[in-house]
Amino acid sequence: MSLSALIRNIIKQLPNGKTFGYDDLRIPKERYTSAAKALERLQKEDLIKKISKGVFYKPEKTIFGTLEPNYNELLRPYLFENGKRIAYETGTTLYNRLGLTTQMAFRTKIASRGKRINIDRKVLKADAVKSYAEVDDKNYDILGILDAFKDIKRIPDSSVGQAIVRLSIILNELNPKQIESLVKYALVYPPRVRALVGAVLQNNDYQGKGLDKLKDSLNPLTIIQLGLEDSELPTKNNWYIE
Repeated sequence: MSLSALIRNIIKQLPNGKTFGYDDLRIPKERYTSAAKALERLQKEDLIKKISKGVFYKPEKTIFGTLEPNYNELLRPYLFENGKRIAYETGTTLYNRLGLTTQMAFRTKIASRGKRINIDRKVLKADAVKSYAEVDDKNYDILGILDAFKDIKRIPDSSVGQAIVRLSIILNELNPKQIESLVKYALVYPPRVRALVGAVLQNNDYQGKGLDKLKDSLNPLTIIQLGLEDSELPTKNNWYIE
């Protein structure tokens, strides 16, 4: 089967609205030039449409016209490289999904360790931020939660106390393996994150060894000023938080 026929066959099997790139088509890099010509022909036939360099989608046609992919599909190609996750969405957009704020952001933030991902395309607008750890499919949810602890004083329409209540619920819903991951990655975040995670876990009656690791990582002479009341986080004094 020719490369052109192979590409056409793969695309036929994709659902409408699905975004894809060269990796999804299983094309070796040495054949990218030939593949580009085949994809160009498919665009002329209106079987696919181009989103950005190397990123396409199979359009869904309705009586109202051609529909673009939904937001998550538009974003997906920027979060993966060679089939592996390298980035995740963070900031106000994420905090809205986590139930920490009702506000929506005009621009989102994309966190990645080794790549700056800025997007400015119609409804998709994002600014690059550096993640605190290498991102993969197993840890990006945890990193997002830790980002919320980091930004706790800057979450729109939410006081620190309100955010603590919601984050306590989120942490209480994590399984033991996720808690281990939370502690592991919290240790690479700033002291206020380590302290807050430790205080919330302790307040949730967590008694794992992770608490000792978090506590030992803190400087007892450094007081973290957050303006929290004892009623909002009863364990805060154990973690040098005021």
